[in-house]
Amino acid sequence: MWKYTLKRLVQGLITVWFIATATFLAMHAVPGDPMSGDRAVSAEIRKNLEAKYGLDKPLGEQYVIYLGNLARGDFGISFTQQNREVNDIIREHFPISATLGVLAIVFAALGGILFGALTALYRNKLPDILIMFFVILGISVPSFVFAALGQLALVKLNDLLGFSLLPVAGWGTVSHMLVPALVLGLGTMAYLTRLMRSSMLEIINSDYLRTAKAKGLPATRIFTRHQLRNAILPVVTVLGPAIAGITTGSFVVESVFAIPGLGRYFVQAVQQLDYTVIMGTTVFFGSFLVLMVIIVDLLYGLIDPRVRLE
Repeated sequence: MWKYTLKRLVQGLITVWFIATATFLAMHAVPGDPMSGDRAVSAEIRKNLEAKYGLDKPLGEQYVIYLGNLARGDFGISFTQQNREVNDIIREHFPISATLGVLAIVFAALGGILFGALTALYRNKLPDILIMFFVILGISVPSFVFAALGQLALVKLNDLLGFSLLPVAGWGTVSHMLVPALVLGLGTMAYLTRLMRSSMLEIINSDYLRTAKAKGLPATRIFTRHQLRNAILPVVTVLGPAIAGITTGSFVVESVFAIPGLGRYFVQAVQQLDYTVIMGTTVFFGSFLVLMVIIVDLLYGLIDPRVRLE
């Protein structure tokens, strides 16, 4: 187990290094200068920034300085936000994105498992047809469309009721989180529903289920202890990337609902060519995704005793 864990951590570090390198090269290939034009800084500030990040040195030396800063956990200082470090931006705004993402993954996981089980139990019947129609809709329609429709529905509902049932935008209370989290989790919920349905149908005629029925076990116990437990394993496998993807992929939803999460700051950094924020948040998001995948890999063996980690 320890050998496998160490191996996965080393692989994760290599992946993060590749992400950091690709981001560094991409940023230097993008045309434009974050310290000129509308975002121009004084000559003294520019000189200090160039000295700190080696911007006046060859690309190879800049890369070494960049990796050295990353190794120390220093993502640098924002080029566009005065006297603000990227570490502080991540520290202050990632918890908001994480809170929204956790709530979204709860909606997605519970809905995906429930609706997937229902479609399998009522295969080719009305519940299955209706749920699969909405599943295809959830997979096909982009999140920004759901975000706009959700916000429009809130406006119409509040106008109809004559009072604000749920806030249209902003952040601060649980009521601010519900609709954005649901919108953010819809695509993942649809995917998990489809995956759960396929997994349930694969094992519905398996030998161990027939044996359990022959023993006279109650239908609820067969469903929960044998059918659901084994069918849920593929869902658990994709939960790690799904958690990281939802938590770090809320850019559009945060922008539409004016949520001050890290995704919103990433979008602003791209618009303003804030190199340090773009590179810092990209490496942070990539590291978070790699970490979640490793954790799921390790937990998979605990959930399914048939799996042996070597």
